[in-house]
Amino acid sequence: MGCGKSAISRGLSKELLLKNIDLDDYIEEKEQKSISEIFETKGEIYFRKIETNYLKELLDSKEHFILSLGGGTPCFGKNMNLINQKGVPVYLSANVSTLVKRLLPEKTKRPLIARVPDDGLTEFIGKHLFERNQFYSQAATKVTVDSKSVFEIVKEIATIFTT
Repeated sequence: MGCGKSAISRGLSKELLLKNIDLDDYIEEKEQKSISEIFETKGEIYFRKIETNYLKELLDSKEHFILSLGGGTPCFGKNMNLINQKGVPVYLSANVSTLVKRLLPEKTKRPLIARVPDDGLTEFIGKHLFERNQFYSQAATKVTVDSKSVFEIVKEIATIFTT
């Protein structure tokens, strides 16, 4: 969350001439509700269940595309195994201060951090990164995004896939 997945996946999609799919957008379209509404009305457990189902649906497709995942997606069920088996995952790594700087202005739009006090955001993000690192570190490729433009990151990742 906050590492630039959406912007980078859109740029990578253009660079590699592949369709771009954002899993959250896909879920919202299928469920006819925003992610926030799903969290509010049905809870996180329900969301994680349908998230896994839609992830499988997309990864079972024979089509090639860029898929942007939510930050929690790899951490639930057997999602990371599925991602590694059927895709080529790239971990966009950002340090805590970068993430806080990016997320603070848009906190209310993020269900997982909307209720976290501003002065508790650094600790919350640090804790989540620590907990999720075991999943993120299983990705085939790690790209550090701190102090890089979207353009630079897109070029770096595109080079990996075209060489």
